[in-house]
Amino acid sequence: MNLGEPPVLPYIKLPEALSLPRPVLDIPRAELPYYKPLVVPPSDLRPPPGVKGTTESDKEQPKPKPLPVKPPDVPTNTRKVDIPFTDVTMPLPSNEILVTAGTTATVSVAATLTATAVFKWTVTAMKPILKQTWTKITKRVSLSSSSSSAGQQDS
Repeated sequence: MNLGEPPVLPYIKLPEALSLPRPVLDIPRAELPYYKPLVVPPSDLRPPPGVKGTTESDKEQPKPKPLPVKPPDVPTNTRKVDIPFTDVTMPLPSNEILVTAGTTATVSVAATLTATAVFKWTVTAMKPILKQTWTKITKRVSLSSSSSSAGQQDS
């Protein structure tokens, strides 16, 4: 079997690579961290002789603190609690309100947990019954469809 001449493939002649000098890298240098030392004056600091010092009246007067915002008035029969380390006083609701809120929360949590447990038990109890029922229904449907198709073939 003669395949003939081999095909002539085109080619591109690339120029020679440029000769580049080798790069010269400097030795890395790091700047060391430094700090300016703090000058702490002695506790009994006095101006040197011949220098006039400042007095307390020359210093800037401190700004007066803004008055705290007055909280809304609460009834006099309301109990109050002082929050430690602050100047805040918080009012507490009456005992009837606290008991009602606690009872409501307890009843709602108990009802939710009970309903969840009942639902899980119902699902586990009904699952086998539903599977059996589904199997029986599918068998009847498949038998009736096969008998109806056999009856149609006879006619």
